[in-house]
Amino acid sequence: MTIVLGYDESPGARAALATAIDVASRFGEQLVIVYGTEPPGTLGEERRTHEAALQQLGGEAVSHALEAAAAAGVDAVSELVSARPVDALLEQADAHDARLIVVGTWGESPMRGAILGSTPHKLLHLSRRPVLCVPVRA
Repeated sequence: MTIVLGYDESPGARAALATAIDVASRFGEQLVIVYGTEPPGTLGEERRTHEAALQQLGGEAVSHALEAAAAAGVDAVSELVSARPVDALLEQADAHDARLIVVGTWGESPMRGAILGSTPHKLLHLSRRPVLCVPVRA
């Protein structure tokens, strides 16, 4: 089993990374760091260009997270997935038989998350696995 982390280098994701490393270390689990690269709502060549940029950004982000996990002595791998973040996390949680999905929160209100469809909000409703939402520390 594994711990799956959604990571994009946002403040919420950084807090989630620290928690995911701690949980993976305590349970002796592998950490799977996931970044969804599908751009929101674009078509054609613009979509391909946007996704290529997201792949580059995602590769850099997960490499930083991999370094942090290695420094903490946690076995970690990364997955860049051509899907929206929620779908990427659910797919990888199933593929790696995850014990837990860890994501950061952005400090938005529950109402805003429900209306705009934040990743943590969607995961809480769609995941068949436990989801740990980590707030940004003050």
